Amino acid sequence: MRLPRRQPDAELRPAFEALVSKHHAQLFRAAYRLAGNLDDAEDLLQEALLEAYQDFRRFHLGTRFDRWVLRIMTHTYIDRQRKRRVDTSWSLDSPPEGIDTEYLVADGSGDPQRLIEAQRLEEPVQRALDSLSSEHRAVVVLSDIEGMSYEDIAATLHIPVGTVRSRLHRARERMRQMLAPLLRHPGLRVDGHATG
Repeated sequence: MRLPRRQPDAELRPAFEALVSKHHAQLFRAAYRLAGNLDDAEDLLQEALLEAYQDFRRFHLGTRFDRWVLRIMTHTYIDRQRKRRVDTSWSLDSPPEGIDTEYLVADGSGDPQRLIEAQRLEEPVQRALDSLSSEHRAVVVLSDIEGMSYEDIAATLHIPVGTVRSRLHRARERMRQMLAPLLRHPGLRVDGHATG
């Protein structure tokens, strides 16, 4: 039987709220990439922040709050996926009714060409992320989106650095295969370079 956690002392609440406010956009971005849609991302982030708040007295002020919450959120995400273990595969050409296929555009540069390209790439990239197992998606999000080092990812996920490298290699290869037809499209710019 799991005992309820004690809430942190009232004087810690302002510090927690300030840290959440400072890192909210980054944490939501990671939750969105892990979950794959807005509703699940909001739920995932809320669950991770609730757990972080309940354990906040164990957090050392002055250390990386964003990394601490990312660790909690990643474990929460992987645990959720393990509990589901239901076959949720479907054709990418015709997703089931109720599946949200609209995604946010991450590029806020204002350059119309880049915005159009980001819109064209956003959905396929999320689909490629969605095709990965929870363990592989976690390493891609932490490495390629959040910019964490292999060592930090290994510490976050409690796995060896070699496992991080292996999972990241396999995940990137899978995404590369899924995105290959899009990247061969004539005139599409990737990282500022025209293709085809």
